[in-house]
Amino acid sequence: MTRAGIVSVVGKPNAGKSTFLNRVVGEKLSIVSPKPQSTRDRIVGIHTRGDVQLVLLDTPGLLVPKYALQESMRRTALATLADADAILYLVDATEGPPAPLADVAHLDRPPRAPVVVALNKVDLLSSPRRTELVERLPTAYAISAATGSGVDQLLEHLGTMVPPSPFLYPDDEISTQPVRFFAAELVRETALEQLEDEVPYSVACEIEEYREAQSPVYIRAVLHVERESQKRILIGAGGQRIRDIGRSARQKIEALVGDRVYLDLTVKVLANWRRNVHALHRFGYHIPEDHSS
Repeated sequence: MTRAGIVSVVGKPNAGKSTFLNRVVGEKLSIVSPKPQSTRDRIVGIHTRGDVQLVLLDTPGLLVPKYALQESMRRTALATLADADAILYLVDATEGPPAPLADVAHLDRPPRAPVVVALNKVDLLSSPRRTELVERLPTAYAISAATGSGVDQLLEHLGTMVPPSPFLYPDDEISTQPVRFFAAELVRETALEQLEDEVPYSVACEIEEYREAQSPVYIRAVLHVERESQKRILIGAGGQRIRDIGRSARQKIEALVGDRVYLDLTVKVLANWRRNVHALHRFGYHIPEDHSS
């Protein structure tokens, strides 16, 4: 008998959710960045081992939204709670004992699905601090998504929480999202790596053309920013920064698709797109049309 189900991975920004998903599926699916709020959409990772399939949903960090993009991110995270067979509440162990998920997510009532708490980044704790935290939270799992410590035991437990079911996806799939989605995410991740301060949060990547029936694979991508001053920063002196971003992003995409890639990367200004509902819809974010920006 096989078991299969949906596990929503939630938590505050920078708790390590994306690192956890990448560790579990064995591929770079989610953006990993020291900058918080790097995950903006739901990322699906599929982990199949033996007779158990876990469909893991990496979600944006739970926060109080300040503008339309963050409202979309919050809605995305909360929507996964309703769909889940189990909820993995991932917390940063270096911050001490976590607040209840219902408080962090500002829920009116506890979620329907059972919640498993995982204390991530325990490899960064001293032995006494780790022991103290584990003793205070005896039902939590102490893990390190970065090193893999404790992850297998956590996955085994999550496997017992999903219902008896045929597999939801073929057992060799690791995600449901198209390659062009991940190409856009890798370009945006590279911009996050190479830009400082607030500029990365104003960057969106749109794939305008993706031709995979040729070698090298041709990708035309646009990085959108909110102001002309940000565009100048992104392009850099003599176009050096955008060339560096394009070179690094191309190498990441080539590793993903297993082929050579020609990445045609440009920069455009789309004023205040993070607060513009129509722009958010264009980039694939979900938010009601009547939302006040």
